[in-house]
Amino acid sequence: MNKIEKKLKEEKQRIDKLEAPSELEERLRTALTQTKQRRYSPKKWFIAAIAMFLFFTIGYHYHAFAFYGKKIFGFDEVMNGTLQHLNEEGMGQIIDETYQLHNQAELTIEAVMTDANRMIIYYTVTDDEGNVDHVHDQWFRPRKITGLFTNVHYEGGQWLVNEEGTELKGTMEFASPSPFSKTLTLHFWNQDEQVEKTHAFSYDPNQAMQTIIKQKINETVQVDKGHITFDSIVATPSSTMIEGSLRVDNFDRVNLGLHGIELVANGHPIDLLGSSSSSSLTGTTFDIRYDALPEELESLILHVKEFVGYSKLDAVISLENEDSVQTKLDGEEMTIKQVEHTSDTTEVTIVTKESLLLDDVYIGSDQEKIELLTTINQREIPQVNGSFLKERTLVFNTTEKPDQLFIGGIHYVKEYNEVIEVMD
Repeated sequence: MNKIEKKLKEEKQRIDKLEAPSELEERLRTALTQTKQRRYSPKKWFIAAIAMFLFFTIGYHYHAFAFYGKKIFGFDEVMNGTLQHLNEEGMGQIIDETYQLHNQAELTIEAVMTDANRMIIYYTVTDDEGNVDHVHDQWFRPRKITGLFTNVHYEGGQWLVNEEGTELKGTMEFASPSPFSKTLTLHFWNQDEQVEKTHAFSYDPNQAMQTIIKQKINETVQVDKGHITFDSIVATPSSTMIEGSLRVDNFDRVNLGLHGIELVANGHPIDLLGSSSSSSLTGTTFDIRYDALPEELESLILHVKEFVGYSKLDAVISLENEDSVQTKLDGEEMTIKQVEHTSDTTEVTIVTKESLLLDDVYIGSDQEKIELLTTINQREIPQVNGSFLKERTLVFNTTEKPDQLFIGGIHYVKEYNEVIEVMD
């Protein structure tokens, strides 16, 4: 337990021991009966309203700071190391509310764990008939959480079923709800009845865990087809969130996304939990979610290790050899397996890295070029080192035997190794 958590616990224990004097109630009652009623002017009512607002505002923040929660039991196998640690420290909020799903099947919202980055709901589904997996799939598909100033969508989860098939323990993850929500409603889809159902449960926002780091980054990294801007970082006890925006023309051309960006604390990469992005006319915003930071933090950097790149080639490859041809495109290997003709098309089958995509592709000769029509028969080929190659067939709308394959460029996973110091 670190120093902050120890002080929180001590303060909580001190507050719990405070008791009002036994004669206080009688003294207050006597004072109220002896006091004359007074007419308040509008100005005094205004002052009273301000005082009430300040009381509740200060009170809210005070209780949020003094909170020390409870341990959640029975979910160790669906918690990662960070969540297990927080649970051992008693950072959960017990809910224990049950809802009937179908016949004898029940859903119990056991507990929640919340901070500024996310809310995790711990739940149990039971079915005495031993079909809990089927019940979970058909009658309980989480969609979103709503409440006062709250409308957050389901982001994922995990669950385990016991051997008898009578009990399922799981977690659901959502963005953090509003601190003004004291009742939350879980919306879920009933696949069997094709209808959305809801279950409301009580929630105490004062029991949310406190933010550790919240600061601006405001740093930009240039890449081949645009730039990435890192706006801010929010570190909480459960996770670390990096938010930003990007304008990269070929962002979605390879299957990498933002997963080549590392958060490195004290010289060691923090585990990546996931990422998401949203595009509009003004560009793309994103967030990257990492595990929690170490308690003793000496240094913190963002390392743009890999990101989508582009290389202009204007490569010309001979197709006159009927045997398999191997070549390199800016250092990236490509194999032309075969060239075949159908009644109305020519098909060229190639093999490359899974993350490589050809751009501006033609076949033909210097005098006449036929543009790529479509790509078919894509399949992954597993390698002994755990990586994959990708085989696919390029289709061109011609029956004439081509002399050459023209490749204007390639989209690929490129090493950038750009570093941003978040904290030194």
